[in-house]
Amino acid sequence: MTYHIIGKLLQGRYQIVQSLGAGVFGQTYIAVDVNYPDNPKCVVKQIKVCSSESGYLEMLRLLFQTETQTLKLLGSHDQIPEFIACFEENEQFYLVQECIEGHALTAELPINQQWGCLWSESEVVEFLIDVLGILEFVHSQGVIHCDIKPENLIRRNSDRKLTLIDFGSIQSINFGIGAELPIYRIPVTSLGYIPPEQFIGQTQPNSDIYALGMIAIQALTGLEPLQLKADPYANDNEIFWRSQNTPVNDYLAAVLSQMIRYDYQNRFQSAAEVLRVLKQITWETQPPEILEADSQFTLKAAIEDDNSQNPTSGKLSPLLTGMKVGLAANSLVMGFGVYSLVNSSPAYSETDTLYKATQEYQAGDLQEAIALAKSIPSHSNVYPEAQATIEEWQQQWQVAAQQYQIAETAFHQSRWSDVLHAASEVPNILYWQSKTGKLVQQASVNIETQTQDLLAKAYERAREKDFSTALQYLRQIPQESHAGTLVQEKLAEYNRKRQIRAAYFLQKAYKQAYIGDLDQAVKFLQNIPNDTLVYAQAQVKLNEYTQKQRLLADNQKIASAKRKNSFIPQNSLTKIEYLQGANYLQEVNIR
Repeated sequence: MTYHIIGKLLQGRYQIVQSLGAGVFGQTYIAVDVNYPDNPKCVVKQIKVCSSESGYLEMLRLLFQTETQTLKLLGSHDQIPEFIACFEENEQFYLVQECIEGHALTAELPINQQWGCLWSESEVVEFLIDVLGILEFVHSQGVIHCDIKPENLIRRNSDRKLTLIDFGSIQSINFGIGAELPIYRIPVTSLGYIPPEQFIGQTQPNSDIYALGMIAIQALTGLEPLQLKADPYANDNEIFWRSQNTPVNDYLAAVLSQMIRYDYQNRFQSAAEVLRVLKQITWETQPPEILEADSQFTLKAAIEDDNSQNPTSGKLSPLLTGMKVGLAANSLVMGFGVYSLVNSSPAYSETDTLYKATQEYQAGDLQEAIALAKSIPSHSNVYPEAQATIEEWQQQWQVAAQQYQIAETAFHQSRWSDVLHAASEVPNILYWQSKTGKLVQQASVNIETQTQDLLAKAYERAREKDFSTALQYLRQIPQESHAGTLVQEKLAEYNRKRQIRAAYFLQKAYKQAYIGDLDQAVKFLQNIPNDTLVYAQAQVKLNEYTQKQRLLADNQKIASAKRKNSFIPQNSLTKIEYLQGANYLQEVNIR
């Protein structure tokens, strides 16, 4: 659990106030910068450290320094969070970046063609041009984002522009082929947006273009990427996304299909290329009666503009040469065959199989997923990954089932914090996370209800100056409660007041003892809690005053005995006085 860091002050400056979520590479928080009067918000990312060995830490330290230099450079773009600071504290690595006030693109996208409105073609083109401009800059700096998805695109409140966040997965283009990305480590929210080549360590700049194309298709259709299937009537295994219920013109459909080709060699090769095509497609302003029902774009203005820029060439731009609309194939064929959408089957059939297996796994069909993965032949380059994935799937599935059972049991026993803890241990399996998510949602509601009840009781006891009981109520509030910051403040406040009250009782005890009222002094001392700073001193005085009380009581008994027995012989009085010095009274029978 990550809740222990809430309220913590890092570098004596960044106070953690809220958890944003966890990923493969670390945990992200909202913090406030206490060095400034208005306490501006910032985002703090704690990099996951898997080992405390010196060699591993040194390697991670070097990578951390390298990546932070990249983030500083990327942060110079207006639509990428500004880099603020990086530091190491207690062998933990932290990044601090600008906090973008806004909402994730997820809130704007339709879901299952039911929730939210489908986007228009112009809205999709505007969206693509906006994000492609960011990607063009990112790729020009020699890095690939690797995790383009709706959650990482934030609509900024101040100017409504999209900003690209979470560069925790960036990969250097210059490094070439990177390490393979095990499927079981991918966040559930990223599945469907990640292209096939990224799973086998062949990430390319146009891997980001694939992800962006999937988001655009989701905006047009209302279908999430994992809901899309391969075209059953085609032999190229391309994703079938355009149906009769998807009113999109052929030009835009062709561009989108080009962005999501399985084989990255058949996709657009750069963000700049996609931008040029999109910007050359302009809205036609002809009268409605001569417009075709399903085609509202034209290249006429773009071609004329291209010719005007090259008056001596007499040729069209290579991107426009031979560009035609293939109405029957719903494809766009571009000159020189470079951007053909109707040629060659993809080279990733086994990768496609493994990807389909992953979809079945995430949907909850473990046996079908394993069967698909096992169908990959042993001579395939994907075979080792498939075998390792099968083993991981079986292990992760067992863990997920166990944690769900623990969460369900805790839920029925009203142990809400245990529900959240068990759910946090569920691996990234969409099927199981969906099941535990329902328990977590209700448990979270119950935690907040419980929190309000305990806070009310704590406030009531505090009004009665019973800070010890108030603190007991506060300590029963689950750490997962949204009132965590308030609880910490009240714990500190009530503990401070209890210390002051304990010191007040001690002083009152001194005064009562001074005037001879030992009974009242003892009562004050007995009200001092055992975990206060003056408790030890109070115990010393309590013992002292209690002894004095016994001596006084003995003296009173002796004096009373003297009054009742005035005829006691003189030699007996000496014996009584002796017994008084020994602190006990012995009955004397005088006959």
